[in-house]
Amino acid sequence: MITGNKGEWSEIYALFKLLGDKQLFLGDKDIEKLEGLVYPIIKILRFENNAKFEYSIQDEIILVSGNRETLKIPISKFKEKALYLLYAIKENKERTFSVPEIERFMQKINCISLKACSSAKTDITIVIHDQRTNQQPTLGFSIKSQLGNPSTLLNAGKTTNFVFQIKGTSFTEHEIEYINSISSRSKIMDRIAKVNDKGGFFEFIKTERQIFSNNLVLIDSLLPDILSQIVFDFYSGNHSRLTDLVNNISRKNPLNYDIENEHKFYDYKIKRFLTDVALGMMPSKVWAGQYDATGGYLIVKENGDVLCYHIYNRNEFEDYLLNNTKLDTASSSRHEFGEIYQENGEFYFKLNLQIRFLK
Repeated sequence: MITGNKGEWSEIYALFKLLGDKQLFLGDKDIEKLEGLVYPIIKILRFENNAKFEYSIQDEIILVSGNRETLKIPISKFKEKALYLLYAIKENKERTFSVPEIERFMQKINCISLKACSSAKTDITIVIHDQRTNQQPTLGFSIKSQLGNPSTLLNAGKTTNFVFQIKGTSFTEHEIEYINSISSRSKIMDRIAKVNDKGGFFEFIKTERQIFSNNLVLIDSLLPDILSQIVFDFYSGNHSRLTDLVNNISRKNPLNYDIENEHKFYDYKIKRFLTDVALGMMPSKVWAGQYDATGGYLIVKENGDVLCYHIYNRNEFEDYLLNNTKLDTASSSRHEFGEIYQENGEFYFKLNLQIRFLK
């Protein structure tokens, strides 16, 4: 029996839905269809158990080929199963669940697991017809679903900790123990406030892991400083949406950019960062600037629509990422941040970066 959560079942739904639609619809920054912009789908590829399966669209028939004989399945069957699966995903209240009728259909079409075996960022591979260039590129897409809990864009880890030195004050062991024991709902914000009350201020020193720092510098040499300010503003203020945090840092302009002519320095750099995270960059691995998800994102909406954010349409993709993400607080005990600690007579405090999509 195949079981999975709503996000995992959404990958199968996207496969059925796209084959039923026979085309990719593009989305805008507000996750609505861009009228008149579509990419006809030639075929969809899945890689499972070291075998490649192709779902080719020919008129109203899907040709399923792989290591068995070629199957011919009517388009209407994929439309029917997509509707059935969408209802099952939306109605199920369990964390993980099975959908026996869909599982039987999956086995019939050589689809034997919920997640295709592929690179870290690519969930589905699609061959499209690009009417502008008259070419048929093969593109890898990452699938994000709104049917379950909001998914993360950047996962939390010790790899995404930012280290700040506390200056302007000192602490006794008793004071450190007292501040670190604050366990209110907004405990990290309250701990920062206590440090400020004592005359202390926070100065960014480095990211905890050098690989993450180097990845950020590769994207933009000042990105560690920009992100550290955004992270600090998130934990010490009332904003979590990235649009608000970027507006805030743009207003303060801590890096003293020349903004006399209203250049959008911070917007541009954060959009570049979000795009690279979305398509390939991972904090724990050396980033060479090469994208895994060569196509972009597919968004499964609550109403069942599947929208494409294509890196050909970079402006829409970047606007979507900035307008639909927020910073989120991960487990401070698990990732070891949010407490005062002492090294060589100096006091330090770590804050963590996690980015999640809005619902």
